[in-house]
Amino acid sequence: MKFQVLSLISHSPHPLTGELPSAADRFEEVVEVGVEAERLGYDAYAVGERHAGAFLSSSPTVVLGALAARTSRIRLLTGVTVVAILDPVRVAEDYATLDQLSRGRVELVVGKGAEAGHFDLFGLDEARQWDLQKEKYELLRRLWREEDVDWQGEFRPALKGVTTVPRPYAGPPRVWHGSATSLNSTELAALHGDPLFTANAIQPREAYAKLVAHYRERFEAHGHDPARAHVAAGSGGLLIADTAEQAVSRYRELYEAKVRQTFRPDLEGKAGYNTPFRTIEDAIADGPQLIGSPQQIIDKILGYHQAYRHDLQSITVDGFGLSRGEQIETLERFAEEIAPVVRREAGSTLWEAE
Repeated sequence: MKFQVLSLISHSPHPLTGELPSAADRFEEVVEVGVEAERLGYDAYAVGERHAGAFLSSSPTVVLGALAARTSRIRLLTGVTVVAILDPVRVAEDYATLDQLSRGRVELVVGKGAEAGHFDLFGLDEARQWDLQKEKYELLRRLWREEDVDWQGEFRPALKGVTTVPRPYAGPPRVWHGSATSLNSTELAALHGDPLFTANAIQPREAYAKLVAHYRERFEAHGHDPARAHVAAGSGGLLIADTAEQAVSRYRELYEAKVRQTFRPDLEGKAGYNTPFRTIEDAIADGPQLIGSPQQIIDKILGYHQAYRHDLQSITVDGFGLSRGEQIETLERFAEEIAPVVRREAGSTLWEAE
């Protein structure tokens, strides 16, 4: 198993104290935690992309560029690149530039995004989101694999003899497909023989397991080697305590206040937005949140591995309002007490041949 740290760069008042850091302090925190993640041996660090809501992640390439300058080994991923609302030419240029700056450490996770407001913001029809996603991703693939590209589609002007610059550092970066609720993402990933990144963040395990199973079935049906069907899984946040009882006592108020703060009544009943795990006991027992003692968290990740057979586990430490010091302490405990056991019990060849 490989491990990634993800930040969506949330920027909302602390769920208990109401304190709100400045944007500059929040960006500094994200970069410093990324530097610490490399020091602690994590395999990847990812930054999300949101254009609406209480987030500061509208320009992930800029943040990842700052991380590229401060690190030398850790892979730099997105979580996700909202390709459906972007110009594929600009995506190809920006991330190839980042790939050059980091000397080949960039990988994209593409998806339609989890924020309902961004299609209106960019003047796009949300009802066409999957058509947008498919066309724009397939153009991005060509731009990174070919020179002198001739192309014509529905959602942007035609291209004639286009070669985007710079070229990627050492061939096209790996592109994962983020999957949360729809079979469209799993089908697109399987069609092109790309890896899948299941959100595993809000819904019950069975919902995500269904998407992963569909991906593996379609991956092989499209003629790809099933051994190359890599899967990654997110999580709904990480909170570690010495015992289960201490986890409940220490984090109950924080967890449940955060659930209330992020609840979206306008999206109630729509899959993938509001967590059904409202109490901390529910989250520990059945939710994707990694909350509890080290052994509880080990058992939960291995349970996910049994369902998904995933290669990469993503964790988030800044989603509940932990201070920078608490985030780093959490990453240290995970790296020392949890990751070695999971790596031993659930091996993966992802990235090892590279």
